[in-house]
Amino acid sequence: MLGIIINPKSGKHAMRAQRAYLEKILHQRHIEFVYKFTCYANHALELARELAESGCEKILVLGGDGTLSEAINGIMRANITPEQRSKIQFGLMPRGTGNDFARYWGLTRKYKRSLDLFFDGKTQPIDVGCLTYWRNGVEHHRHFINSVGFGIDSLTNEYGQKLKYYLGSHHINYFIGFFGALIKLKLESMHLLVDGKSFVDSKMFHLNIANGPYNGGGMKQNAEADPRDGVFHGMFVEKPTFKQLCMGISKLFNGELYKLPFVHSFSGKDFVIKTDEHTQFEADGITMDIMGDFEVHCLHHALRMVVPQYCEEGKEIHDF
Repeated sequence: MLGIIINPKSGKHAMRAQRAYLEKILHQRHIEFVYKFTCYANHALELARELAESGCEKILVLGGDGTLSEAINGIMRANITPEQRSKIQFGLMPRGTGNDFARYWGLTRKYKRSLDLFFDGKTQPIDVGCLTYWRNGVEHHRHFINSVGFGIDSLTNEYGQKLKYYLGSHHINYFIGFFGALIKLKLESMHLLVDGKSFVDSKMFHLNIANGPYNGGGMKQNAEADPRDGVFHGMFVEKPTFKQLCMGISKLFNGELYKLPFVHSFSGKDFVIKTDEHTQFEADGITMDIMGDFEVHCLHHALRMVVPQYCEEGKEIHDF
């Protein structure tokens, strides 16, 4: 059984054509399926959990990074055995604003091509991130598939999401949101440990821990990130000068941020973020406000993803 989760608000203008083409493929291939439409925030989480618990072993998400992230959280929270979870395959037809995780695999909003790639694709073990935080002494978990960000990263995401209601779904929203975030950002003190070793103890301008190289609508922050290798890559930035900021903006999209002297890159499997202040973060484009501390862990090959046949191990796809 194929479970299909659709966010009708994401890329809504093309919804009718996309659904018609999808149904055509399903009937031609004689695939048994069930539709699930999201109606509110975190609904994809509930739907994916229901599908996983009902024995569905293949889930296709039609939506953006946020919808995919909710679905991943639903699968990870499902009341099933690890063996059952390891058999679940998920796929993506990108319909969002940023589509950053899809970008790594060469999947675009050209729905016919992306759907064809899903049905003719192969499965690939994929790493999943788990961010742990506490509320009133109670432990909570938020899983992510692409990246988690703090500081300017989180605030840029918040503004970029708000702008889509005025400007529509465009990559430029995040770039505009970045400048708005520069005005509003309040620097917070934090202490970062990477694999048990102290990495930095300073005021935080920006922190991103990534499973994939892209975020914010194509900004290539962590060029070496690969969602298959069992390691997360990240960068930490203290408050830059105006000159340094201009240098950074010029390298946002070409993967060369790590070359700047004020950008501190790192990699590892386990991270601890200590802060005494109220801290906002974004996980796959979903913004949350939490009081620290935080822990981030890489769950190696936690799920399986249906990827295009031309994807080779260790090779990123550039097909846009």
